[in-house]
Amino acid sequence: MDDPKQITFIVADDHAIVREGIVAFCQSRPELKIIGECAGGAEAVDLILNLKPDFAVIDLNMQDLSGLEVIRRVRAAKSPTKILVLSVNRDEGLIRDLYRAGANGYLLKDGPARHLFDAIRFVLDGGQYLTPLIQRGMVDAVASAPHSQANGGDTTDPLSLLSKREYEVFSFLVEGKRPKDIARILQISPKTVDTYRANVMRKLEIEGVAGLVRFAIERNIRRNTAAGGV
Repeated sequence: MDDPKQITFIVADDHAIVREGIVAFCQSRPELKIIGECAGGAEAVDLILNLKPDFAVIDLNMQDLSGLEVIRRVRAAKSPTKILVLSVNRDEGLIRDLYRAGANGYLLKDGPARHLFDAIRFVLDGGQYLTPLIQRGMVDAVASAPHSQANGGDTTDPLSLLSKREYEVFSFLVEGKRPKDIARILQISPKTVDTYRANVMRKLEIEGVAGLVRFAIERNIRRNTAAGGV
């Protein structure tokens, strides 16, 4: 019987060495379970819809169907599978199109394997992951995706743009807690806290923790007294 705590995956990449590397990485993590792999886009769609994995890691450029078209077909079928895209492409417009189509994360193939695990955790916490190897100006590709609207968020309130975990980090920062203390409380790495903090500041268009505190004071926000996130 499968461990109910395991996160299930399919991997789609037409380069066997890349695909095998991802599979090996996932097999090294007991909480991750590979349930299918393929080289083509059409087969990736079939695996996602039939096996219903928690995550699909797909190449952007595959045989017969591109990663973008895979995402479109999977989302048209109302599949809840989280989709992480792998590529060497850094084109801002393309990345924006992927998020708009329904991608949950974007990673570069020349990045470290740990970024895949970071992406998994980040997406499971309700966020949309963008590799830190992409220049900061391109992070707007994530912010411009219709994630909040699709989940019924009120886009007139900047707090509605925050995921649940981002709002928690925001609240702890406002309380004056240090990143390493937040990491301990939330049981995540300090680097992940830094990623959430950067996302919060970007989405709220605020620079520095002092700005976050002023923002909270102006709104009379206290931890556990205001609802936030999507």
